[in-house]
Amino acid sequence: MRILAATNRDLEQAVAQGAFRRDLYFRLNVLNLKIPSLRERRQDIPLLIGYFMERVARQSGRVRTLSDAAMKAMLAFDWPGNVRELENCVERACALSSGPLLQMADMPSSITGGNGHTPSNGDTSTKIISMSEVEKKTILNTITQLNGDKLLAARLLGIGKTTLYRKLKEYGSPA
Repeated sequence: MRILAATNRDLEQAVAQGAFRRDLYFRLNVLNLKIPSLRERRQDIPLLIGYFMERVARQSGRVRTLSDAAMKAMLAFDWPGNVRELENCVERACALSSGPLLQMADMPSSITGGNGHTPSNGDTSTKIISMSEVEKKTILNTITQLNGDKLLAARLLGIGKTTLYRKLKEYGSPA
């Protein structure tokens, strides 16, 4: 039997302090790998982002790209949660994105340095917006970004074309 174990603690120090069993430490410590944190190997960030975005694309059937501003913000971030935090950030951005291009607005506030609210029209006040209004704006913005291609918009939004046309009729928008 083989056991693969990982920790972010100094086990030698824990053994010396009596907080970790010495015999277990020697049984587990056959091969010791020290992998530097993500902030110490920033050159890996774009590669990891690409890998995570490909995996999300395979699962969802939606290909997305990352804007230059979002990439710069992700490269500048220290990633205290290391690769898992980066993975969660990419998955979150893909889930919340309304289009094929991941923007700064799709990133968590910890990455952008803001409060998570990015005004789109220069309005700096924060107001509560109903889910139906968010849905309407998302659908209409996606169609606009895609130069009116409603079928592609429906596919990228993950809704059926019939649903899209019904929503557009509800909004009073020309179908």
